[in-house]
Amino acid sequence: MKVIRKIIEIDDERCDGCGNCVPSCAEGAIEIIDGKAKVIADKYCDGLGACLGECPQDALKIVEREADEFDEEAVEELLKKQTAEKMKAHVSGGCPSAALKTFPTAAAPDHDCQCATKDKPVTSGGPSALGHWPVQIRLVPAGAPFLKGADLLIAADCVPVAYPSFHADFLEGKAVMIGCPKFDDPQGYIDKLAQVFAESGIKSITSVIMEVPCCSGLPMIIKKALEKSGMDIPLEEVTVSARGEILS
Repeated sequence: MKVIRKIIEIDDERCDGCGNCVPSCAEGAIEIIDGKAKVIADKYCDGLGACLGECPQDALKIVEREADEFDEEAVEELLKKQTAEKMKAHVSGGCPSAALKTFPTAAAPDHDCQCATKDKPVTSGGPSALGHWPVQIRLVPAGAPFLKGADLLIAADCVPVAYPSFHADFLEGKAVMIGCPKFDDPQGYIDKLAQVFAESGIKSITSVIMEVPCCSGLPMIIKKALEKSGMDIPLEEVTVSARGEILS
């Protein structure tokens, strides 16, 4: 039944998908969908506004409008379902949270390291150049705010293990998406990346892969995604050896 009542309204233009409002909603009414916070159904929102103070962008407000009545029984069922899904994800090894996050980054120190050699030992404790979460191609929403107008790094997920200066040499100043074309769904990658290219105004793409044959599929996936999107975006391709040397 529709009634006139108070309910939460979220401004898509202001919302950056940080996810701070999600845990503050005791009814589970807010989710991050395609990089934006959404009230999934009016009947789950009690309109009390406990989530308002958690939004750094001031994107949430209480309005009074016609909406479905607040349904406590439906909320109980929703919370049970959400709890079960979280437990299933935890038991199966899935990611318990794919909420978008952005981080301040420190500038990496200047250096000329281009390979891992015995003469240049790997150092630790340097600043992280990662500016957002998540990073897996399958988990990053195509409309994520950190992709807007970004220089995009698309890397095979083995590269950061083999190449010791990954953050300083490749990641600094870029948004990143990583994946494995052998174990994941190539067509799913093509569809996701095509949507990113078409919607996010990507300025440039850097592809970094390993020298192993299965990695060669990643640049092809990117090119097919570019073709599908109809976008013309500069693409740089880099290949890294298993010993951390840049081959091309």
